[in-house]
Amino acid sequence: KRMRGEPGTKVMLTIYRKDENRTFPVSIIREEIKTQSVKGKVMEPGFGWIRLSQFQERSVDDFTKKLDEIYKQEPKMRGLVLDLRNNPGGVLQASVAVADSLLGQGLIVYTQGRQPSRQIKFKAAREDQLDGAPVVVLINGGSASAAEVVAGALQDHGRARLLGSRSYGKGSVQTVVELDSDAAIKLTTAHYYTPNGRSIHEQGIEPDVSLKDDPSPDDDEAVIGEALSLLKTGEDDLQARS
Repeated sequence: KRMRGEPGTKVMLTIYRKDENRTFPVSIIREEIKTQSVKGKVMEPGFGWIRLSQFQERSVDDFTKKLDEIYKQEPKMRGLVLDLRNNPGGVLQASVAVADSLLGQGLIVYTQGRQPSRQIKFKAAREDQLDGAPVVVLINGGSASAAEVVAGALQDHGRARLLGSRSYGKGSVQTVVELDSDAAIKLTTAHYYTPNGRSIHEQGIEPDVSLKDDPSPDDDEAVIGEALSLLKTGEDDLQARS
């Protein structure tokens, strides 16, 4: 609490290093910290990888920009790996927009509660930015909430294959009811469901291809290699249907 303050103001810290048995001052400038939620690159010719670490208000714009960057490097995109491992969720509207950019049409997610006002549907309305190219989504036990919305929607529509392990299972809509100035109740008023009617809450999203030893996002080689093989299989299927 003592470190917090107005952006642009200075705060002096005294740091103690036990191993050196000494203290020293460090002057820092307070600032609003904005994490980079989207990163990506070309994995190999024709195939891109984009990681979404969380869904923020600007995530959909960052996702679109990153996809455009990959297209500039690799104009003939044949498939995409969307990495949602350890993504705890975030802004629902951002996750809906990301799913929309890969679906083009159809139901993305809906909420179901006792009150009619808690029954809301979110539908796709944008064009598919990949023009139907195969997608593999990586999920694990750390993928939750908004990340599960994206994974479930793409899976139900057959737009992507999911690789990894079952997601966390956080699919509740919670409303804060203030009791007085010092207390409140967080009340669950609805649950999220995938387009096919699967409840996300406490169920999670099951991947199409399970990995027994699910690597962390810091150990990408094994899981990305398998994801690329799935993409190439999906590309072959797409060409066969064409």
